[in-house]
Amino acid sequence: MKTSTKRPRRHPWFNALAVALSFTLMLANVPVLADADEARIKNIVLVHGAFTDGSSWTPVISPLQTMGYHVTAVQNHLTSLADDVAQTEKVLRRQAGKVLLVGHSWGGAVISQAGNASNVVGLVYLSALTPDSGESVAELLQRLDVKMTGLVPDEAGLIWLDQPEQFKKVMAGDIPLTRVRQLAAVQQPIAAHSFAEPVTQAAWHTKPSWYLLTSLDQALPPATQITMAQQIGASVRSIPASHLSMISRPLAVAAWIDQAAKAVVHTAAH
Repeated sequence: MKTSTKRPRRHPWFNALAVALSFTLMLANVPVLADADEARIKNIVLVHGAFTDGSSWTPVISPLQTMGYHVTAVQNHLTSLADDVAQTEKVLRRQAGKVLLVGHSWGGAVISQAGNASNVVGLVYLSALTPDSGESVAELLQRLDVKMTGLVPDEAGLIWLDQPEQFKKVMAGDIPLTRVRQLAAVQQPIAAHSFAEPVTQAAWHTKPSWYLLTSLDQALPPATQITMAQQIGASVRSIPASHLSMISRPLAVAAWIDQAAKAVVHTAAH
């Protein structure tokens, strides 16, 4: 006797119910995906410091782009704090959506002011200066008892770091001399009076912040970096790198920026 292999016939209402249930589940997931996409930080704006230009971020830009971020490096004039803030604000206005604003060294003062823009949701300081409201960089360094030696302005009031040996000693102790010569060749001087201009309103009072400390730094003492990071209530990570860690340790820098971007979303969700 043959055994029947026919499946039991399903009533039409069963098939309709299955389709309706699948459609309902699909629709239920749409808002969640949309909300997650809306919350994600897509834009990273990078602000360079003194004696460099936007190209100093090149080693970091590539891995960040690979992670899916839209990345823009500001080209500061280094002629005044006001000029560099204005330059950064121009870039911020071109971003579609939320922005994580990153500043290196002198760029920390710039993002402390420019970070008040409404689309900036977080600040990342990379061995950077963190003046308070109404405080200049010079006043910050004086308050922390940091003495900057060997950087004397010329007759035009500009401070240069265009000698390879000095550039390596101050900025790039862990970078090969061949690369240091290239960096010194394209270094950008900063106007000395920039350090005397106060930040009007420090954005780190109202925006979450992260600080990447460089423990081999000869430009900004690591102990000073720790004090500043504590002052602004930043999440802190330390890496063994010189002042130009974006060049000597680009993957570590990119990973910290990515971590900060994800942390902003997590914080906002709670």
